[in-house]
Amino acid sequence: MYKIKNFEPRLYQQTIMATCTRANCLVILPTGLGKTKTAILAAVQRLNSFPQSKILFLTVTKPLVDQIFTEIKDCVDIDEKRIVMFTGMVQPEKRAEQWKNAVFVISTPQCIQNDIITGKISLDEVSLLIADEAHNAVQDYAYTWIAQQYHKKAQFPRIVGLTASPGSDMEKIREVCENLFIEEIEARTDESPDVMPYIKSIDIKMQEVELPPPFIEVQGYLKAFLKERVKQLKDWGVFQRKDIDTRYINKKDLLGLQAELRGRAASGEKDFVLWNAISVLAEIMKIQHALELVETQGIAPLYKYVKRLQDDSASSKVKAVKNIVKDINFRSALIKTTTMHEQGIEHPKLIELQRLVEKEIKKDKNIRMIVFNQYRDNATDIREKLNRIEGARAEIFVGQLKKEDTGLTQKEQKAVIDKFKSGELNILVATSIGEQGLDIPQVNLVIFYEPIPSAIRYIQRKGRTGRHESGRLIMLITKHTRDEGYRWSAHHKEKSMYRNLEDIRKKIKLTSRQQPTLERYASKEEKVKIIADHREKSSGVIKELADQGFSIQMEALASADYLVSSRCAIELKTVQDFVDSIVDGRLLEQLKSLKETYERPLIIVEGAEDIFSVRNVHANAIRGMLATIAVSYGIPILQTKNPKETAAMVSIISKREQDETGKDFSPHGSRKPMSIREQQEYIISALPGVGTALAKPLLEKFRSVKGVVNAEEAELKTVELIGDKKAKKIREIVDTDYQKL
Repeated sequence: MYKIKNFEPRLYQQTIMATCTRANCLVILPTGLGKTKTAILAAVQRLNSFPQSKILFLTVTKPLVDQIFTEIKDCVDIDEKRIVMFTGMVQPEKRAEQWKNAVFVISTPQCIQNDIITGKISLDEVSLLIADEAHNAVQDYAYTWIAQQYHKKAQFPRIVGLTASPGSDMEKIREVCENLFIEEIEARTDESPDVMPYIKSIDIKMQEVELPPPFIEVQGYLKAFLKERVKQLKDWGVFQRKDIDTRYINKKDLLGLQAELRGRAASGEKDFVLWNAISVLAEIMKIQHALELVETQGIAPLYKYVKRLQDDSASSKVKAVKNIVKDINFRSALIKTTTMHEQGIEHPKLIELQRLVEKEIKKDKNIRMIVFNQYRDNATDIREKLNRIEGARAEIFVGQLKKEDTGLTQKEQKAVIDKFKSGELNILVATSIGEQGLDIPQVNLVIFYEPIPSAIRYIQRKGRTGRHESGRLIMLITKHTRDEGYRWSAHHKEKSMYRNLEDIRKKIKLTSRQQPTLERYASKEEKVKIIADHREKSSGVIKELADQGFSIQMEALASADYLVSSRCAIELKTVQDFVDSIVDGRLLEQLKSLKETYERPLIIVEGAEDIFSVRNVHANAIRGMLATIAVSYGIPILQTKNPKETAAMVSIISKREQDETGKDFSPHGSRKPMSIREQQEYIISALPGVGTALAKPLLEKFRSVKGVVNAEEAELKTVELIGDKKAKKIREIVDTDYQKL
């Protein structure tokens, strides 16, 4: 029997757990009230009911995987070797081995999704699937597909979703419930009688600042720019709204209007206004961003942004960028911004933030603070300024996506959190990655550098304090800017969410319980094999094919996205990517590689968009490329509307091909007949980072395949475009002993 240790379950946790034992349940609990421990209670109950089963605990980030791993280890009486973590840091083969003997698996959803697709793990023995931060289970997020697979394949299915903030939109809450097959909802608010004794108060303060005259001057130039552009659109009859507030033009609406205008132009409307209006809309969106930076962020990120626009205009062929830089209002704003940047003038928010932090540290040298900021560039500047304060030890906490030098690997993220917990750091400057789920008990103060219009994100940010003792929140607001609108938007959405939670069971039709299908007991026929490029691992097409029972093998393909037989390869492009690859010149090189490598290549263009309207490209340029592909290269082009339709097409092609040529084929293409020269190029092109483009210069330099594989790193780097990284990887592949599975 598995047992709980080191904590005494509260009454509401036991009540919620009882619901989780009989039905798929969405658990909505205020931050700091032990959602994870409630899920652990349910997990222990399931393990005791199904002793040979596993628990799969999904959460959204690597730091949260580490955190939940530690909590399970501390709270469940179980051999620690039976608790494992899956993240991108663990190789797929090792994950497959660990899965066999694990009882608790804590993982990011992307890892589990990839392992299901490639058949490295099976969900049939999982008796409980826990989806942490369950409000993410919408649209194409991995939670949705994993839940579908689990619901179909598990012998003893049970799903529990955990969230503090499902949002104010009833339709979104309904979508979460449908995607996780929810049958019951256990919701508590701060005012629920059984949780009120455990709620810690949070003192909330709004700190308003005024924009100084130099900022107002830059703001004025940018507003004048926008006013002129909006007037242009109105004069042309493109934009009809009379009540427009140029500060808050909705970007989604502008993009929609752009697409509509492109469609009209491509369909044959010969009106010079259309293409000009498309360009003007792009100008508006870029200057809107600059206006947001000057109003709510600071001079450092604004300067970096406008300087980048100026630099790009010298080489860019984009009309919108060139027009912006020519404009007298933009040039005036740029000069003023540059002067302010050189003089070290700071946004009043940054000045107020430094004052607040210095005051708090003087009052309590052991204080812990989190400063939330929307933009990485500004977060870096904030860290730099705060670290000038005596006693301040600040570090940024941002996601992995590299933007200059501001990205953190998962390992670095964990290191930052550990330093903050230990007291080595006393200030985290966090972007959105710091909003979800981090349990740092001693956060005394949370500061919002700017309000955000999302109820979910507001609640998550606020929930980083007041977890185990009373906390404080200070929100910095620039008066008479979008900050004020965002603050009230989040406030009203939060109130709406709590009102909805009171009668959520009445308004949402929950999933009815379904009997297990015979699918999980059906005999397994030999599966049709599809080899997919590893970069396609998260695509909707891969998930559809895996759902249909295909055997998916992920490889690094030199050409094409899908290989369905020894001779047939498929290059898949969305409508947007297809047009982009025409503009940037990638497509012709890809076509050449496809034709050289595979006997029967084809292209699938996926998307419902009008191919002539997704970018400002003349229709004849697209028609010319379509003709080149079909006539000059002899490569068929198929079009599908969505990933489901693409998967259906790939499925039919795969079955037809393998009925004719067999299911046994390698990841390398088979274009027959191949000359010795072609075979040599083909072998070298399979080396990491080489491909067809670099295979020829390598062979020309070293004269033979043997010469290439025997070349030292230093020799390899004498070939143009072979740098340290590629040379090292080539030597690693050539020199490493083959390991049997």
